Amino acid sequence: MMFQKAERRKAKLRLGLTGPSGSGKTWGALLIAKGIGGKIAVIDTERGSASLYTNLVDFDVLELSPPYTPERFLEAIRAAEAAGYETVIIDSITHEWNGVGGCLELVDQLAAARYKGNSWSAWSDVTPRHRAFLDAILRSSLHVIVTMRSKTETAQTEENGRKKVVKLGMKAEQRDGFEYEMTTVLDITHEGHFALASKDRTGLFGGDPKPISERTGAMLRDWLESGAEPLPSAADIAIDLLRANKDNLSETWVKNARSWQDVMGDEDFKRVVAEKDALKAKSAPADQSQEVA
Repeated sequence: MMFQKAERRKAKLRLGLTGPSGSGKTWGALLIAKGIGGKIAVIDTERGSASLYTNLVDFDVLELSPPYTPERFLEAIRAAEAAGYETVIIDSITHEWNGVGGCLELVDQLAAARYKGNSWSAWSDVTPRHRAFLDAILRSSLHVIVTMRSKTETAQTEENGRKKVVKLGMKAEQRDGFEYEMTTVLDITHEGHFALASKDRTGLFGGDPKPISERTGAMLRDWLESGAEPLPSAADIAIDLLRANKDNLSETWVKNARSWQDVMGDEDFKRVVAEKDALKAKSAPADQSQEVA
């Protein structure tokens, strides 16, 4: 074990937008993605709400229908990665938690069918599935923006001597602690569609609430790209090792494959397997010619 000087490295965005219905989460996510630049993919669980903005932002959409199991979100994220988008917006991840077929419903179903009504035992099945969904967001090669509904509460306020009722955003409807995994979480108010950071690792959102614009995305992109070059991933290191030992490919693979699989996500390990298969295919003609000779 050895300590070394810490430095911030280039990274991909992990942004959460929370707010009550009608606060502008979808529109804000699209503006930020547009400011980041590049191709935008939207995973839409809100019955086509994102497509209302196609005249203002250019993007592709996948309208996800129930059941909203963690695995369906994983499949959609992987499809966005494979298609070469720069940013994927998941609008919203609330459905993965408490939508039809989401985690809370899965727990109830498993508790009734398998655990005699014991929901604590059912969570032992559902939590790893939810964790895989979260890991897919954190490990993604894309910028990821997620929206979350918040429980809505109204309050009476006074302005210029007149009383009025305003809609307030409360706790985000996702598993407790989800926000800790994000780079930044912005709470969007219903009145004025202003954003206030409830969690911010960038230091860009201090002070009073601010409106979201394309400039917000450009500002985040500049901050993310201002760090040092990222360290190579475990998959990159494994691929380099396979290439360096292509003459002893089988031996290298047998020796390392299990440990690689333990430390990598599914997509990274698939990359390594694909590289191993490609190296094996390239060496096949030479091996065959030697056998013929």
